[in-house]
Parts: sequence; structure tokens; C-alpha cells
Amino acid sequence: MRIKDAAKQTSWGVGPFWLRFPSMQGTLFLVLRNKAEDPMRYPPIAVRALAVICALGIVLVTGCQRSADERPAETAPAAAPMAELPDTTGAAVWAYLQKAAYRDNWTLWPDRGELYKGQEPHGMLLTSYLNDAALQALTSRAGTMPDGAIIIKENYMPDSTLAAVTVMYKVAGYNPDHNDWYFTKHLPDGTLDKAPNGMSLEGRVPGCQACHSAKKDNDYIYTSAIGM
Repeated sequence: MRIKDAAKQTSWGVGPFWLRFPSMQGTLFLVLRNKAEDPMRYPPIAVRALAVICALGIVLVTGCQRSADERPAETAPAAAPMAELPDTTGAAVWAYLQKAAYRDNWTLWPDRGELYKGQEPHGMLLTSYLNDAALQALTSRAGTMPDGAIIIKENYMPDSTLAAVTVMYKVAGYNPDHNDWYFTKHLPDGTLDKAPNGMSLEGRVPGCQACHSAKKDNDYIYTSAIGM
């Protein structure tokens, strides 16, 4: 009897499966080869029993492999969402700045450093910070600040005492007549400063808009040129 024929007679169709398992294939092949050379060495029932054992082993191994393949893939934890930009109220802007810890995490205006010389109506000493959107526009010489850009100007008295914190915040569609800038001025404790007429200095502040309009060609910014 040829080995190939013996395999067909004893494997009951498991051949296509056990051929994928070299150790089982080798064992069964050896038995079939010996049986082909000496038909009386292995009784047919022994060969069939070995084939059944191989088949059962294959079923168990294949089942384990399928179970492993069917396990749901582990997903990486979702990235923490970025903090949403504040609305156009002084309280929301101040809360956002405190949560952002701008003094620790934002960038000082390049080439200015801390407590550089200022002028009225701001303090005699100034320290300016930019968020990432504003910094990118400045360093790339974009010419205008993008939506979401925030510029903070800390206003200090001559003795370096903090007097106020002024903010320019670009909000698309908020203030089309003045390049969409939102203005606010806070006292050191975060409360809004007030004009002599009692108006809170937040939003479309007339004095801020009038003063910064002189730099309309530089997107209302005095500190330095932001274009080419």
C-alpha cells in the first residue's frame, strides 16, 4: 500500500488540517510509512486511533487559535480633549486663563521678556504672553492673528506691582468692524476693571478699539510687527 493511499484510508478527511501541524504530520507519516512497509506491524484499529487523536488535537489547537483571534483588539486610551476656548465674557476668559496657567504654559512675546518698557494707557512696565495660535502666527509672519489667538498683557506700575491684565482674544465673526477682536481688562484679582462711566471693560470696548485701530494694518497689535 502506498503511503498516500494509506493516509486517505485512515485520516477520514483530516489530512488538509493535520498537514498544517508538522509534529502531528510527522508522527502519523512515520506510522503510515512503517505500515506500508510492514502491514502487520500496526493493526488498522491502531492507525485509526492515532488519526483520531491527531484530529482531536487539531480541533483543540485550532479552537484556541480562533478564540485568540476573535478577542477584541485592545484600543489605546483616548487622548484627553483640548480645553475649549472661552465665550466672550470677562468671567469666562479669566477662568480660562487661570485653568491654562498661562504664566507657566504660554510663551513670552519673543524678544521682549518680562517687564519691558510700556506706555499709557497700559502700565509703565509690561509682560506679554501668547497662546500657541498667536505664537505660530507671529513667528511665521502671517500678518494676521487666527481665530482663537489670545494675547495677554500684564500691566505693571514702575515699582513692578501688577496693576491690571489686559487681553485681546480673536473670535471669528464677533467684531467684524475691528478684525474680530474681543478686549478685556481685569484687575489683579480677576474682576473686571470699569470705565469712568461705570461700564465694565469687556467686549467691544470703545477706548480699546479706537486706540488699536491706529495699528489696523498690523492686525491691531502694537507690540511688534506680525507680517513680513
